[in-house]
Amino acid sequence: MKNLWILALLFSSFFSLNSCGVNHAMMANLNQNATQVELSGNNYQTVERVSGSAEVEYILFIGGMNRSQLYSNAYADMLSKADLMTNSRALVNVVTEEHIAGVPPFYFKRTITVSAHVIEFTRE
Repeated sequence: MKNLWILALLFSSFFSLNSCGVNHAMMANLNQNATQVELSGNNYQTVERVSGSAEVEYILFIGGMNRSQLYSNAYADMLSKADLMTNSRALVNVVTEEHIAGVPPFYFKRTITVSAHVIEFTRE
């Protein structure tokens, strides 16, 4: 009986002390742009690192937008912060991270963060 109590205590401490979050990072070329840029010379400088995020909450798997719309919102948020229209700028090293937290299926929150480096071309 004592072993059963110790085992129950171990299981309850395991479930109460663990994290309820999952991270996933995706490094892929999700941009289907046909622009070719020569980065072999010293013709650019890294200006800043920008990121945008979007999140949605689900209760019993009901609620919010789907994953692709969430990615689009995060990407649009990042683009609005990048200020690409002022000079000859481009985004490189685009990384998408996804974090899911909560206790599925009762409640969970999905957050997608898209980040990239902004480079500015100094000469042509």
